[in-house]
Amino acid sequence: PALPLMGTLVPLIGFISVGLGSAVLYLLRLALYSPDVSWDRKNNPEPWNKLGPTDQYKVSTGENERPGF
Repeated sequence: PALPLMGTLVPLIGFISVGLGSAVLYLLRLALYSPDVSWDRKNNPEPWNKLGPTDQYKVSTGENERPGF
């Protein structure tokens, strides 16, 4: 009785494993390659000062972003 049950669980375990693996890889990509994340506070305490005039970055004041809201 255990073998037929195991045969039906293999696809479920496979899809869950692929989903979890994809989520982990995505989080690693965000953590390692995102310019908004700085892991080295000792050698680079202010990473925003290294941005050049041609680099793209967001500036938000927090005011009037949604007028009438």
